[in-house]
Amino acid sequence: MRIICAAAVLMAATPLAAAPSNGEWPTYGHDKGGMRYSTLAAVTPANIDQLAPAWTYHMRPAVTAPAAPPVDTAQRAAEGVGRPRPRTRFTGSQTTPLVIAGTMYASTPYGRVVALDATTGAERWVREIPGPGQPSLRGVEYWPGDASTPARLVFGTRDGRLIALDAATGAFAKDFGNDGIVELKTPAILNGLSPSYYGMTSPPLVWRDLVVTGSATQEFPALGAAGDIRAWNVRTGALAWTFHTVPRRGEPGYATWAPGSAEQRSGNNNWGFMTADVARGIVYIPLGAPTFDRYGGDRHGDNLYGTSLVALDAATGKLLWYKQIVHHDIWDADLEAPPILFDVHRGGKTIAAVAITSKSGMLFIFDRVTGKPVYPVTERKVPPSDVPGEAASPTQPFSSLPAFARQTFDPATDTAQLTPELTAWCGKWIADNKMVAGSIYQPVRFNRRTISFPGLQGGGNWSGSSFDPVNRLLFVNSSDLGQVTSLVKAADDAPLPYERGTPSARFQQPDTKLMCQAPPWGRLTAYDVDRGTIAWQSVLGISDNLPPAVARTGRPNIGGSIVTAGGVVFIGATDDSRFRAFDAKSGKQLFEVKLEASAHATPITYSGSDGRQFVAITATGGSYLDSPVTGDSIVAFALPKDAK
Repeated sequence: MRIICAAAVLMAATPLAAAPSNGEWPTYGHDKGGMRYSTLAAVTPANIDQLAPAWTYHMRPAVTAPAAPPVDTAQRAAEGVGRPRPRTRFTGSQTTPLVIAGTMYASTPYGRVVALDATTGAERWVREIPGPGQPSLRGVEYWPGDASTPARLVFGTRDGRLIALDAATGAFAKDFGNDGIVELKTPAILNGLSPSYYGMTSPPLVWRDLVVTGSATQEFPALGAAGDIRAWNVRTGALAWTFHTVPRRGEPGYATWAPGSAEQRSGNNNWGFMTADVARGIVYIPLGAPTFDRYGGDRHGDNLYGTSLVALDAATGKLLWYKQIVHHDIWDADLEAPPILFDVHRGGKTIAAVAITSKSGMLFIFDRVTGKPVYPVTERKVPPSDVPGEAASPTQPFSSLPAFARQTFDPATDTAQLTPELTAWCGKWIADNKMVAGSIYQPVRFNRRTISFPGLQGGGNWSGSSFDPVNRLLFVNSSDLGQVTSLVKAADDAPLPYERGTPSARFQQPDTKLMCQAPPWGRLTAYDVDRGTIAWQSVLGISDNLPPAVARTGRPNIGGSIVTAGGVVFIGATDDSRFRAFDAKSGKQLFEVKLEASAHATPITYSGSDGRQFVAITATGGSYLDSPVTGDSIVAFALPKDAK
């Protein structure tokens, strides 16, 4: 306990420090700017073949617990679950643990938050979180404390509570809200409507003594809980400020909504990660699409701040600047990857930059103070919609940087040719359904299935990117996973005139999960940020059910990468249950190990008390890739103690 408190006092005394202590991993992005770069260098391309599991922690409780109490129907539907499940049934997790002063902290999908010895994996404490809502599935956030208040863990729950625990003991922080709990579903957030789905799936962001929260809201119907960004006092839980992600009357951006369409609108929410320029006091927030995210005939206009990168004054919540990445989003192109902060060396100048990766497969880099593009962004004409009543934006922003994911598909040239059976099945499926092959920003057609690239899970997802400040490379993993969708007339009593046609499916053979377009289907891309070019691309993942000669296809992936001073990029993410490492300079794959389940999470690296460098990853399966949930593990790897 004394070690934790000493670290807390040290960090509290230097609140503007930009980087964490060497050997720790104190927030999702390692530093508040989200570079996910560690200066640890014991593991290198020369010795990584000796990396082996050091310990495994099983998150599932050993003793069967009673079934969780029921939740309301709307929340259950929004979370995509049926009847309540026992908390000991295998459940997927995307948690990225934190490590501070030798202790690892993680949320689990079994209603618990745990503290472990980071060197051995032994439990130090376990805290059961009461209520139906699980702790956020992507992890927790850490506040180092000060002279009067000990260090705390803060996190949200899937049913809309913000919780603070004592980091040393796991006890609820009694002076935070109501005995450690703040109710996030306030009347202002519920928009005067009956309770609708509202919760947190990702950890909040701590800046100084504020906890900044986003939310997961419904995607349908259109009216519901607001996706506002709020900040809370980390000691008391008192509300400090609110930023309206759908502008209110009289606020900037309100005119981008057709009259009356902004009121009680849900969406425009941050269900992913935020980052911060600690010294400048700026928080960067990626926002998702407004509801309903496939039809916007009831919300004509650009719909700020939907699918936008927003920069706010961290102390007050005041808007500093914004960049809308998708106008009038009708593609579910949520902008939820953590904005990543680094410097760009360009034209003899050093530019403090913020970059964002998107589901559209594009990388945008902006001056983090002004919002001015570092590399040009242009508005290009895009196709109109044929859905009656829809008014798609005539143009969309395009980055001048090369795309990192597939954005088009032509069945005449791009259909997969890996096996005769797959080629025949895909060709027949496309022809029988008279599918429309669309490029990026092709609106979904009316009563006709449209092949969209990138799809709902294509391009880049919530994990975002990592950055190597020595080699000047940014790493982003992507999925080339198209979506087949149509819009059809809804029932007369439905809240909107149109809905998704059924089936709405991924562009793949369902039984084999083999994609219908030519590979690669998953990639790891390295950008040279000073030149604005792609330095290298590597195939990420294999299809085990294909012949070995063609199995290296890449696979869809959820979860991110990290990079170390040892010159190694670590990543799980793929649905093939592998954990891999790549040479940061060349993109050559250095290491691969089969896990008990797919690792749809972002790994971490840290120093153990024995002096070794550890690399840890959560591997459970699950996620929207429909990976089987076959594990419950956090696995920590290390070199042998006598390794060189």
